[in-house]
Amino acid sequence: METTSSSRVGAQTAEAPAPAAEGPAQDAQTTPTPTPAAQTPADAQPQEGTGPVPATRRTAEGFQAAGFPWYGLDGAFTGPRWLMQVGTAADGTVEHGSTGHGDEPSARGEIATGEKERFAVVITIADNPLRRSGDGTGTLEATSVSSAAWLAGSGLLAYSWPGQMDHSLRSDWLDQQTEAAWELADDLGGPDWSTLSLPVDGEPTPFHYRESEFGWVLAGSTGSGVHLGAYGRGMSAYGLGFSVISDLGAYE
Repeated sequence: METTSSSRVGAQTAEAPAPAAEGPAQDAQTTPTPTPAAQTPADAQPQEGTGPVPATRRTAEGFQAAGFPWYGLDGAFTGPRWLMQVGTAADGTVEHGSTGHGDEPSARGEIATGEKERFAVVITIADNPLRRSGDGTGTLEATSVSSAAWLAGSGLLAYSWPGQMDHSLRSDWLDQQTEAAWELADDLGGPDWSTLSLPVDGEPTPFHYRESEFGWVLAGSTGSGVHLGAYGRGMSAYGLGFSVISDLGAYE
């Protein structure tokens, strides 16, 4: 994969909460995704994402505007389901979005409550071909499995808080780890990744998979024109399956 910032889908972290986990969430359901001209990872700086919206205030409007199918966990999962945010290009086109399953995670999570969260977030990203940027000044890289891996890796970090870490230090830690997640996503054939086969719409599908002290991340492609990423904690990835969401109402 050519190492340009656009493979990060505008270097936008997936559903990243605001650094101050205690503050109120913003009333927004879509996250604009900028479309910069191609640049090297050294020039690309991760941008802080928008805080997740409480479930009671999320709607399916942004998801319904997408020109591709959304995926979530299949019917074997019987727990709570909830909508997260969608990411859009500069022209308003929906490019990716996430759906949550299980407990709604928070950055402080287990540190604050003492209880282990159990959740899995599924990211759907449109398979876009190589294309010109919206302002015509450059070329945007086609989305790929690496794009899904990047969004999943940065998303997991957004809900991670190392034990004994002071609040003032977390921003620097998050910047460092987010850049590391990008490098890992750009090397899916490297030793940090293994292969895991999981059902997608009932068909065995290969995924790139890795674990860390904060949870797991996986990424793969479907036969329906989208790439899938996922991350989670407290729920084993080995027993998961994915399918097209036929009714977004199940997530509201």
